[in-house]
Amino acid sequence: MNLQDTLSNQVKQAVLASYKIEIEIVEFQATRKDFAGDITVVIFPMLRFVKGNPVQIGETIGQYLVENVAEVKAYNVVKGFLNIEISDANYIDFFYEIKDNSNFGLVEPQMEEKSVMVEYSSPNTNKPLHLGHVRNNLLGYSVAEILKASGKKVYKTQIINDRGIHICKSMIAWERFGNGETPESTGLKGDKLVGNYYVKFDQEYKKEIAVLISEGQLEDEAKRNAPILIEAQNMLLKWEAGDEEVVSLWKKMNGWVYEGFDVTYKNLGVDFDTLYYESNTYLLGKEFVEQGLKSGVFVKEGDGSVWCDLTEDGLDKKIVQRSDGTAVYMTQDIGTAIQRIKDFPDVGGMVYTVGNEQDYHFKVLFLILNKLGFEWAKNLYHLSYGMVDLPSGKMKSREGTVVDADDLVDEMAKTAGEISEELGKLDGYTETEKEELYKVIGLGALKYHILKVDPKKRILFDPKESIDFQGNTGPFIQYTYARIQSILRKADVNTAGETVTELHPKEKELIKQLQLFPEVIQHAAENHSPALIANYTYDLVKEFNSFYQNVSILGADTNKEKQFRVQLSKTVANTIKSAFSLLGIQVPERM
Repeated sequence: MNLQDTLSNQVKQAVLASYKIEIEIVEFQATRKDFAGDITVVIFPMLRFVKGNPVQIGETIGQYLVENVAEVKAYNVVKGFLNIEISDANYIDFFYEIKDNSNFGLVEPQMEEKSVMVEYSSPNTNKPLHLGHVRNNLLGYSVAEILKASGKKVYKTQIINDRGIHICKSMIAWERFGNGETPESTGLKGDKLVGNYYVKFDQEYKKEIAVLISEGQLEDEAKRNAPILIEAQNMLLKWEAGDEEVVSLWKKMNGWVYEGFDVTYKNLGVDFDTLYYESNTYLLGKEFVEQGLKSGVFVKEGDGSVWCDLTEDGLDKKIVQRSDGTAVYMTQDIGTAIQRIKDFPDVGGMVYTVGNEQDYHFKVLFLILNKLGFEWAKNLYHLSYGMVDLPSGKMKSREGTVVDADDLVDEMAKTAGEISEELGKLDGYTETEKEELYKVIGLGALKYHILKVDPKKRILFDPKESIDFQGNTGPFIQYTYARIQSILRKADVNTAGETVTELHPKEKELIKQLQLFPEVIQHAAENHSPALIANYTYDLVKEFNSFYQNVSILGADTNKEKQFRVQLSKTVANTIKSAFSLLGIQVPERM
């Protein structure tokens, strides 16, 4: 039983003993910094049951706790708030319990519970990954790691959008203008090469529209009649019909893209357990249209199209099958979700990491699956996130104005290197060690800058602002970790010493912050929010730096104090490392 549960039970006993009244819930909050105390009981909610002056009620409960609870050292009452001081012994005992536990805060997967599948990335194979994909990947990967740390078994997956008109646009442009070039012949990553032809298509398409308009066609008509677009549409029809030549080209160019994606994923430090391809899933779901018609979930209109009426649920009518019998995206997503449960029967819920422009789509998807009678549909979650903007404005893939993910990672490492050189802290490093460190700092800055923000909020991303060795940034936290490693290298952390019996106030505050870590992981998992982990880590680092500035570690008065403070520092470092691993961020041993 944790301290708050113990106190809750004892407060209830105090009320029962003093007022002969049973209360169900005790409300706690952190004690304000300007008052003595470690945890505060809020008296006001009790006034519904216990009649009297809130200050006097607080005094009565406080006195009972001091007399009956070993952990309670003292108390004070401010208006309707009972501030409780916890004994040093309680914090010392807690610390000695966790100090050698490298997995402190992490929960082993509970095998009897259902697993969770987390989908993220899910790119189109007509262009390289860009800054928007970076936020998607970092969020999805981190949420998967946090869910694992909270005790869930997790599968990481993505559905690769490898078919459709966008893919054919790149293919047509390569056929027309590529002259047989390949990633090998150009030295370009495959995804970049294919992406260049997606941009080339758009350029040629606009030229052809301009010509048709000059010949007298209206703009909308010209957009429909541009020869290069008609070629792409015909190519898609051939692909769907299994045309051998088109399918061969599609496989070749998609193969180039997959190799490029793999490099980017490795650079970002994200991975997947299983992959789904739209070319294999786009026909899924049609059988469930028939099932939905039979059960009355879907209705067939006079033209043969099939719809789901969600107006009673506050939404609108949604088409799930066209009049010609072809499926729509919603049908495909219904089928893919069901297929995943068939493939992984232990999965009891799914998390979809997709931008907030798809909020409505997922409301409809989850509701339809629920109406079709799938029990697991209630455990579906849309990890909706805001877009990422740059100081220069919005990105457009077809115009080639996106920030390429690989270029961004390289630029972050370069900026980290420039700032590190200016600070002059890299004496004794080889060039190889420097380059590796720059990448760790740069990537840490990028990930932290994105993940510290609530997923639902839009981000204005400024690369240079994120690489700062002061403030709420990745490098600041990495630097604190490296500082602790420097302390540990100078200290003999293995020397067994006597246990301390009293704490410096800064030691106590630091242990209190450590105590929060397991609870923060659980809250982050429940809320699918890496921001809670990121900002907890920043608070822990601020608390350590305050401790470091006010308490001598290696120069402590006694050996037992020195050993305790070294061990406390080491535990903080391990917690920083664990927390950052949940964000996919590495920590350097030296900076």
